Amino acid sequence: MDLNILSAGAAKGLVTSLQQAFTAETGAGIAGSFGAVGAIHEKMLAGGPCDVIILTAALIDELMQRGQVRAGSSVELGRVRTGIAVRSGQPLPDIADRASLARSLQAAQEIYIPDLQRSTAGIHFANILQQLGIHAEVAPRLQAFPNGAIAMAAMAKTEIQPAIGCTQITEIKYTEGVTLVGPLPKEFELATVYSVAICTRSTQPEIAQRLVELLSGPQSAALREAGGFEL
Repeated sequence: MDLNILSAGAAKGLVTSLQQAFTAETGAGIAGSFGAVGAIHEKMLAGGPCDVIILTAALIDELMQRGQVRAGSSVELGRVRTGIAVRSGQPLPDIADRASLARSLQAAQEIYIPDLQRSTAGIHFANILQQLGIHAEVAPRLQAFPNGAIAMAAMAKTEIQPAIGCTQITEIKYTEGVTLVGPLPKEFELATVYSVAICTRSTQPEIAQRLVELLSGPQSAALREAGGFEL
């Protein structure tokens, strides 16, 4: 029987990388739903099947208060910063400071981002554009997708140059065909702590616990770090 997981897009690469080992050990597959933090939070509250959930630590705490997540089951996966990416092989733009970031965004023909209203990185990026005073100018070039992983995959396929993207660094590092330029300038830095926990309505809590241990334990530490989680 599959284990049902609801997960922020930032952890999709991690879950995918460990899926084979998890199935080999437990015999259970993983039925995953990955998306923007807001969308996953809504799915959880709507009562869909869920054994394991991965969201920001703050939202996991909220769900625990609501009784949706088992008390004491939450474990941090690590901190993820938001970064800038380009298609692999494309010259790396200058994003060292406010002015450089603004110029690089203004020069882009397409800007790939996650949902501007429901994703952590998308909401933050929209605020950055407002602070830089370039939102109206670049708005026609924004290419928004349900989550950062989908946005990065789309950018990897575009023929438009130059193209630039902004999302969680984990989603950049796990996507073939895109290259991480670097984290956002210090002034605009966004670092989000993600946690994994067991859903109260889990029908397979023992197997769910094993997945939590695999995702958060020492055996996956190197994989998490390589993928953009800061431990």
